[in-house]
Amino acid sequence: MNPILRNTIAVIIGLFVGSIVNMAIILMSSSIIPAPNGADVTTIEGLKATMHLFEPKHFLFPFLAHAIGTFAGAGTTALIAISHKTKLGLVIGAFFLLGGIINVCSLPSPVWFNITDLLFAYIPAAYLATKLVVKEKS
Repeated sequence: MNPILRNTIAVIIGLFVGSIVNMAIILMSSSIIPAPNGADVTTIEGLKATMHLFEPKHFLFPFLAHAIGTFAGAGTTALIAISHKTKLGLVIGAFFLLGGIINVCSLPSPVWFNITDLLFAYIPAAYLATKLVVKEKS
C-alpha cells in the first residue's frame, strides 16, 4: 500500500479510536461519579447552566477521557503508520488539543481544570503513546 495513503488511514483510524475511547469513558463516568443534584449533563446548555455545581471530583473522568482517548488514538496511529510514526501520533494529540481548546471556549469550567487539561491531557499523552509504540533505532 502507498505509504502516504497508509499514513492517512492511520490518522483517520487513530482519530476514530481515540474518539470512541473518550466517549466510552465519559459515558461510564456518571455511573462512578454521579453528576451533582440538579445538574443537566445531557446538553451543552444544561452543562453551561449547572457547571457551577461541579466539584473537583467531577472533573477527574473528563480529564482521564481526554488523556486516555488521546493516548489510544496516538498509539493506534503509530501502530498503523508506515513512517513518521511519532509525528503522526503527535498530530492526533494536536487534533484532540484543538477539541480541548474548543471545549474550554464553550464551557465555563474552572481555570485550574482548563490549564491542567490543556497542558497535561493531550500532547503528553500522545507523546507517551508514541514513545511506547515506536522502537528506537540503534
